Amino acid sequence: MSVIEQLKNKLYQNICNAIEKAELVQVEEMPEFIIEIPKDNKNGDFASNVAMQLTKLAKKKPRDIAELIVANIDKQAAGIETIEIAGPGFINFYMSYDYLYQAMADIFKLRSNYGASDIGQGQKVQIEFVSANPTGSLHLGHARWAAVGDTLANILGFAGYEVTREFYINDAGNQIDNLGKSVYARYLEALGLPAEMPEGGYFGQDIIEIGKQLASQFGEQYVTMDEHERHQQLKEYALERKLVNIKQDLLNFRVKFDVWFSERSLYKTDEIPQAIAKLKAAGYLFEEEGALWFNSTKLGDDKDRVLVKSDGSYTYLTPDIAYHRNKFERGFDKVINIWGQDHHGYVARIKAALVALGIDRERLIVLLGQLVNLYQNGELVRMSKRTGKAVTMAELIEEVGVDATRYFFIMRSIDTHLDFDLDLAKTKSNENPVFYVQYAHARICSIIRQVAESSLAIEQRFDGQAVNWQLLDTEHDIQLMKKLADWPTELAQAAEQFAPHRIVRYAFDLAQAFHSFYGAERVISDDIDITHARYGLVLAVQQVLQNVLGLMGISAPERM
Repeated sequence: MSVIEQLKNKLYQNICNAIEKAELVQVEEMPEFIIEIPKDNKNGDFASNVAMQLTKLAKKKPRDIAELIVANIDKQAAGIETIEIAGPGFINFYMSYDYLYQAMADIFKLRSNYGASDIGQGQKVQIEFVSANPTGSLHLGHARWAAVGDTLANILGFAGYEVTREFYINDAGNQIDNLGKSVYARYLEALGLPAEMPEGGYFGQDIIEIGKQLASQFGEQYVTMDEHERHQQLKEYALERKLVNIKQDLLNFRVKFDVWFSERSLYKTDEIPQAIAKLKAAGYLFEEEGALWFNSTKLGDDKDRVLVKSDGSYTYLTPDIAYHRNKFERGFDKVINIWGQDHHGYVARIKAALVALGIDRERLIVLLGQLVNLYQNGELVRMSKRTGKAVTMAELIEEVGVDATRYFFIMRSIDTHLDFDLDLAKTKSNENPVFYVQYAHARICSIIRQVAESSLAIEQRFDGQAVNWQLLDTEHDIQLMKKLADWPTELAQAAEQFAPHRIVRYAFDLAQAFHSFYGAERVISDDIDITHARYGLVLAVQQVLQNVLGLMGISAPERM
């Protein structure tokens, strides 16, 4: 538990003790109340609405209740310096700064583990994200899911969960057949032979390149081959090439999956018939007009769904049900899917299937991501200037770099639309948020170099023990230490809410606090003790910035 949470818990208990001592309510009648950190630090370190919550029970005005609480609270036991009553009865608490000094000591003790927790208690969590059809290039939506999914996995791992990253390969069905046919058509074109693209084929430049590779490597070998055998071989060749490209694009984006799960494996292991049999045994299937239906309306879906069509083929939903059953049978406590907003209607039917299979629907968390709009020179970018097609993830990374791309994609909640400003992402100024955050780290590295080049022999003292943190008493010192102390709580909340954007906001706020500190205070001065303390504070900021940026998958440069 972070020092902030420890302090809040201690304050909460002391407020309860004061309420009991003032005989405002019986202990068993104690209502829930909140303790929060005010947005404006002038309103204290913590504030509570407890007086308003007690009005009906205590039959007194909120301000009178607040005065009784203040009169009866043990300030020393709670670590309180002063208390103020604001407005109709809000209570603002100004705390002793001992907790900040403890946070500083924790940073130097824990280093790269500062902020880590065990709130996950080793629960096994699977995060499935990106899962693009292997028939084209990864687009901007895939890039957003990749950045969000990977960062969320990092956060959950740091918070004590056992995390598995998984990519679901849609390598069965019509789209793969059309992929093979499309590649064959491009192969014939590369040989200079007549060719016709199939209906529903794939027209991307990547398919043209695969056709050329085939022609160069195999000549006319496939022209005279048995049609069925040719189709199978070309389909496998194209699928392998596409997966190689997708994996490389993701690695270039610093995203590595633990599991690549093939849809085909569901067919090879009879998992689809097994899932259907279990749904049938549970009484949720019925036949109508020669088709097999899932009675999903019983479980919250808006209409019943066909699982097996009258021709005996499966609908798209059927292998998905089997896949989700497979996930939970592998022992995951929670399963997180990151899908596009266009899958909104799909959530209810998958959760209905889980319930029918005897699995708690709350164990599946679905995060629905909104679209990305790309802007340049104030105008919406619809097509790549290079290819005339939609802009790909690889092109975006090449244009603005991995750091900026990842930062921009995770800086907003995934359920909000994102306008990605190409010009801003490439700007080397404080207007660019990722530059602003990284510049804070680079500035710290510059200070470290200055100290190393000076005659100050202070490096060996930074084990967190020999520094007199109480010398850091200016407003900028205190605000910076408060922000450092906030990190474990911010990380825990990001994990609990599955909200990676929270740590991006924290990184920016920490950089902002550091830049303000840097502009107002001298780190190296004639006072050696204050220099030691300020240098220690700077090193603490460096450590926390590295921790946060590391979870975001973003570099911490030493020079800018």
